[in-house]
Parts: sequence; structure tokens; C-alpha cells
Amino acid sequence: MKRLLGGFILLFLLVHGVPSSADDSNYQVGAGDVLRVNVYDNPDLSTTVRVSSDGKIQFPLIGEVFIGKMNVSHVADTLAKKLANGYIINPQVSVFIEEFRSKRVVIIGPVATPGLYELSGPTTLLELISKAGGLTEAAGDTLTIKRKATSGKQKENLISVNLKELLERGDASMDIPVLDGDTVHVSKAGLVYVTGQVKRPNAYLVGSNGTVLKAITMAGGFTTIAAESKIKIIRKEDGVEKVLKRVPLDTRVQYDDVIVVPESFF
Repeated sequence: MKRLLGGFILLFLLVHGVPSSADDSNYQVGAGDVLRVNVYDNPDLSTTVRVSSDGKIQFPLIGEVFIGKMNVSHVADTLAKKLANGYIINPQVSVFIEEFRSKRVVIIGPVATPGLYELSGPTTLLELISKAGGLTEAAGDTLTIKRKATSGKQKENLISVNLKELLERGDASMDIPVLDGDTVHVSKAGLVYVTGQVKRPNAYLVGSNGTVLKAITMAGGFTTIAAESKIKIIRKEDGVEKVLKRVPLDTRVQYDDVIVVPESFF
């Protein structure tokens, strides 16, 4: 199942692509990033530099330049202005990201390889999940992004994403970009309880696409005296308990359902 989920994410990315709003020119440069700088008609000035921990680079002729928190376009403009100040007439400067090292996010929860990941440029939610090896069977239906506040009045922003809408229904609007400092938490699927005439009555994690058959299979299957055609589900909806009778084996279960397999009297 884990491979299927990972493969689905890859297929989704191939079909829908990355949002066009993400481009390197708007990328905010940070410590550890490696930049390739080209100066048109001046190959001796073209160089590759790493951004220091205090946001500075060393550049030919002009020496130390502070570029921390500038986006790529701003870096190119800044270098061009400094070169134009007594060094080169009308310099044409282009800047590219050679290595992305300054942006990191954390993904936790039921993914194959949770942990800290460096963002290799603009990265969407599905791309991050793919980097983490895809979702496991224990993944629930929701994902929460904890993001640094954009204003001093807020401690943090919480963004909720419906994974079922994103993965099953292909809602690309939910494949939002992840940003530096984000913590992405994938929820765990809830439990389903199986009781009555099964071999191993217990609570089981059946996943978001679980069925009655899957839950009963996890519970070891029916006993010899099970009434297989009279399975019931006890379910709470809006705080009200209701009983679904004679449910088919392919019925989708919901978290906290109680599946009851009665005894056959004939």
C-alpha cells in the first residue's frame, strides 16, 4: 500500500505538474545556498559563491556584499548596481541557484521516512511527501502545516489540508507550496473495532479506504458459527448512535465504527 500511495503521488505530479507561480527568481536567498553569477561580456567576473552564515558573499572587484533575505532578482540588481559604480558600464548580471541549502522543513507522522528535508528550490506539498517516501497505511485524511507567523501579533499559522480531496479527487489547489521553517504533520488514521464471531476481536487500523471485509480479515476472519450475512455496524454521527444492519462486506468503514459479527443459530 505504501508503494501504491507513493506511486500515486508521483503520477499526480507528472499529470498536474508544479504550480507555475513557483520560480527561482522569487526564491529568497539564505545561508548555505550556492549561487552561480554570470556577468555578460565579462567572463572573468562570472563566478560561483556560497552565501555565508551572516548572509554575505565575496564577489570580484566589489568584495563583500550582503544579500541575506534578498530574492534572486534582487541579488542580480544589487550586484549590477555595485559593478556600475566605477567598474563596468551598464553591467548585465544574471544569478542562478546552484545548490539550495538554506530552506528546510520537517515532516512527521505516518510517512515512510519522516524527518528534516532541505528544499531544492520551490517545493509543493506532494513533492515533499514524495521526498519522504510517500504515505503509509496508517495515514489519516488530514494534514496540518505549522508555519511561522507573518506578523508580530501571531505566534504561528496553522494550515489544514484534506488529503482525501488532494489525492483521491485530484484537487490541485490543495497542493500548496511548503516554505522554509514549516512543520508538516500527517494525521494518523483512526481505529475500527471488530467484535463477535471473528477469530481475533480487537481494535484495528484499517486506513482511510478500509472496508468491512478488510477489518474482518485483519481480525482473523469469521469463526465457524458466524452469521456472515447479518453483520452490523454501530456508528456515531453528530453524537447520535445508529445501527446499520446486514451491511455488505464491501461497505466502507469510518473511524471508531464498531463492527459486530453475530452468531448464527442455524
